[in-house]
Amino acid sequence: MSEYSVLLSDLSENITNEDLDQLKSACKEDIPEEQSNAITSSKEWFHYLEKNDKLSQDNLCYIEHIFEISRRPDLLTRVIEYRTTVLKISEDDEIDTKLTRIPSAKKYKDIIRQPSEDEIIKLAPPPKKA
Repeated sequence: MSEYSVLLSDLSENITNEDLDQLKSACKEDIPEEQSNAITSSKEWFHYLEKNDKLSQDNLCYIEHIFEISRRPDLLTRVIEYRTTVLKISEDDEIDTKLTRIPSAKKYKDIIRQPSEDEIIKLAPPPKKA
């Protein structure tokens, strides 16, 4: 199984039917309503996007955009990790390419990661009442 297939499988496992409706709604300009209604699973949605040249193993910008506007930073982060580790497209390489989704996605990566000990704010105990 290719790493791309693993990515799509992983994403599919994390997309509920409710999520799928939201994702289909986010790309309603690109998927005619009758075809959108025929899509009943995230795997079918990915297949439709591949068939219509919106998604391929080296072109993920469309789903990055859809995950971003659908407020799914968890899925967006997985796509970015795939792109930076498997495709070896780093944030710096991104700037002049057609895949310029990093600047907006970068903020989500910081939200999801765990803070280091230095970043954790230590609060003083509340003052005692006299």
